[in-house]
Amino acid sequence: MRVLGVDPGLTRCGLGAVEGRPGAPLSLVAVGVVRTPADDDIGPRLVAIEAGIEQWLDEVRPDAVAVERVFAQHNVRTVMGTAQAAAVAIVCAARRGLPVALHTPSEVKAAITGNGNADKKQVGAMVTRLLRLEAMPRPADAADALALAICHVWRGGVQNRLAEALAQARSGRTVQSGTGQSKGARR
Repeated sequence: MRVLGVDPGLTRCGLGAVEGRPGAPLSLVAVGVVRTPADDDIGPRLVAIEAGIEQWLDEVRPDAVAVERVFAQHNVRTVMGTAQAAAVAIVCAARRGLPVALHTPSEVKAAITGNGNADKKQVGAMVTRLLRLEAMPRPADAADALALAICHVWRGGVQNRLAEALAQARSGRTVQSGTGQSKGARR
């Protein structure tokens, strides 16, 4: 599974893609940030973020997109900009029919470090180790985007299989053990 992680932000929107599956080593596909000037109006900034994400989607060709779920902060202006950038990422993925998952910062930290309260340095160090990189990705937004992608590979794959099994059970279909093939309900 190839996942594009998005750490939303107006000034720096972190993007990182990994490939792998649960229980197997992961590999880095790409990492970087889309930057916009803080003194520009909101419209052009969001358009620049959209263009950057679209370019990444074209180049990386992910199977899914994982976006950081925006949480309440003390600074309303900051949380609004983050939410707007997150919405752009969600729209870009949805336009292509890609599944989108939202992961909270504490979910990502717990998945990557085992501690939902880990700091950015701990997350960056584990991302570096898990992807066998020579240096920690910079800025921290880039490392956070990779952490989101890793979290989704590890957690999202299981969540997706559970959701598919539940949907099949509700529709009266069964899954043939070991094949992943669906069969109609027998009467």
